Amino acid sequence: MLKNNFIQDIYDKYQNYLNKEIKICGWVSNIRDLGGVKFVLLRDRTGIMQLVFKKGITPEEELIKAKDLVKESVICIEGILTEGKSSLKYEVQVKKLDILNKPYEPIPLDPDTSTEAQINVRLDYRWLDVRNRKISSIFVFESWVAKNFRDYLTDNGFVEIFTPKIVSTGTEGGAEVFPVIYFGKEAYLAQSPQFYKQLAVISGLERVFEIGPVFRAEASHTVRHLAEFHGLDFEMGYINSVNDVMDMVEGFFRRMAEKAKEDKYIKQVREFFNLDVSIPEKIPRITIREAYKILEKYDKHLPYGSDLDTESERILGEYAKKEYNSDFVFVTEYPWKVRPFYTMRIENDDQWTYGFDLLFRGLEVATGSQREHRYDMLIKNLKDKGLDEKKFKFYLDFFKDGTPPHGGVGLGLERIVKQFLNLDNVREARFLPRDTERITP
Repeated sequence: MLKNNFIQDIYDKYQNYLNKEIKICGWVSNIRDLGGVKFVLLRDRTGIMQLVFKKGITPEEELIKAKDLVKESVICIEGILTEGKSSLKYEVQVKKLDILNKPYEPIPLDPDTSTEAQINVRLDYRWLDVRNRKISSIFVFESWVAKNFRDYLTDNGFVEIFTPKIVSTGTEGGAEVFPVIYFGKEAYLAQSPQFYKQLAVISGLERVFEIGPVFRAEASHTVRHLAEFHGLDFEMGYINSVNDVMDMVEGFFRRMAEKAKEDKYIKQVREFFNLDVSIPEKIPRITIREAYKILEKYDKHLPYGSDLDTESERILGEYAKKEYNSDFVFVTEYPWKVRPFYTMRIENDDQWTYGFDLLFRGLEVATGSQREHRYDMLIKNLKDKGLDEKKFKFYLDFFKDGTPPHGGVGLGLERIVKQFLNLDNVREARFLPRDTERITP
C-alpha cells in the first residue's frame, strides 16, 4: 500500500482535499479512547494529523482493528478530511484502517520526547529519535544545504566530480589517517579529496566540486569533531588571488541565508528553528595577525604565529557580531607552520600563507587557500615540512605539465548545519555519527 500524501501537503492544499477522501500513512503518536469515539494522532515527518474512529462513521470491522493500535504502530488510513474540532485545524473521519506493523516490545525511546534524552541514548536508538519531527527536520535541512551547494556551484560553471576514498598517502602528510588493507598493500581512508580536486583542475575541468565522506583519525572528544563527516569541497582554476575563492564561499552562504527565509523545501524546519543569519554587505576579512591583536583586547593571549584555538574562534565570532553585525568572519594569511605543504606562501614573507578559515558564529566551518601550483616551490614546501617527496611523487607529477593558478576550500556539512540551527553538538547534525567510541548503529 503506497502513501498518497504527506500530512503537510494536505494542510497546504486543504481546499483540494476538504470533505474528500484521502489516504495517509505514518506512525501512531498518541491514542485517546473515549468509549464511543477514539482519537489517534498520526505522525509523519511533515506533520501531525488527528484521526477519528467513531461509531456510525467508521465501519465496525475497522473499529475492531483500531482496538489493537498501540503507540508507534505503522498504519495507513483512508477517510474523509474535515475541519477539526480541537487545536488541530483538520482531522480525518476514518473509513478504512490498515495496520502494517506494530512494536514487538515496549519502545526504549519515545520519539515524541526524545529531544529530552541524553545524546548517547538518542544515538543508540536513532531510528526512533529521528521520528521526532524536530530531529527529522535537521536532516531535511542538511539535505537542503547540500542541494544548495550543488546548485550554486553548478550555476557558477563548476563540474561535480567523484574522487577515490581509498588513497595511498595522507593528504596532510600526518598521522591522522585510518589505515586499511588494500589487496595486501598499505592504504588509507581519504582525509580530503584535495589532491584529486587539484588533479581535476589541472586536467582541464578548471572548476570542480564534490560532496563526499571525509575521514579524520583525531582522538577528539569535543562537540565539534567527528571521525567521519561529509565535506563540501570545491577547487577553481585561473584565480587572480585567494580572494576569488573567498568570494565564492561568501556567495554560497549569502544565497543560503536569503533562501532560508522562504524556501518551501524547508518550511517544516522553520517550525522548529530560527533560520535568520546576519551577513553584512561584505563579510569581514581580517588577517590572523590582526586577530592576535583583537584577542589581546579580550585578554586572550596566543603565541604569535600559532593557530586559533576553540576559545579564540568563539571570541572572534563575538567580535564580528558586535563590530560588523556579522555571523561570519574570514581569518586570512594563516601561519605556514600550521598549514599543509600545498598552501601557497606569501612571497615576501613566507612564514605566512594565502590560507584562510571562515568562522560561522565562532566555529570554523571552512578552510581554504590559494594552492602552490609551481613544481619547484612544492618541492621546497615538502622539504620545509620535513616530508619525503618520494611519497608524494604521484601528486607532484600533476604539476610537471602546465598548471594554472588555482585555489579551493573544504567545508564541513555537519558544522554548517550545527551553526545554522544552533545545535549543541555536531553529532546531532550527523545521521549516524562516528567518533572515538561509536561505530554502531
